Amino acid sequence: MSRIEQLKQFIIEDPSDAFPRYALALEYLNTDRLLAREQFDGLLQQFPDYLPTYYPAAHLLIDLGEVAGAEHLFEKGIAVAAQQGDRKAEMELRQAYSQWQFERS
Repeated sequence: MSRIEQLKQFIIEDPSDAFPRYALALEYLNTDRLLAREQFDGLLQQFPDYLPTYYPAAHLLIDLGEVAGAEHLFEKGIAVAAQQGDRKAEMELRQAYSQWQFERS
């Protein structure tokens, strides 16, 4: 069984667990960016407080040329991190967002 098949099985077994969906999205980043985007979109809808999603999802949107979507994800991720009191994640997202804005100007 491939890693993708295993992750899909984990999702079936426990659909309330965000991690297998996140891991599946990351796996798809290596093989099919559109499937990765679908997974990230679903993850953000079903688990909006799952903080690890925001960084790779925003970078995927950058790669796909979706500027407004990437900005929204960075801003939302920063807000979620602040709400959760995760200063490290908040700073990492702020730094990545600032760097990306700098590179665009």
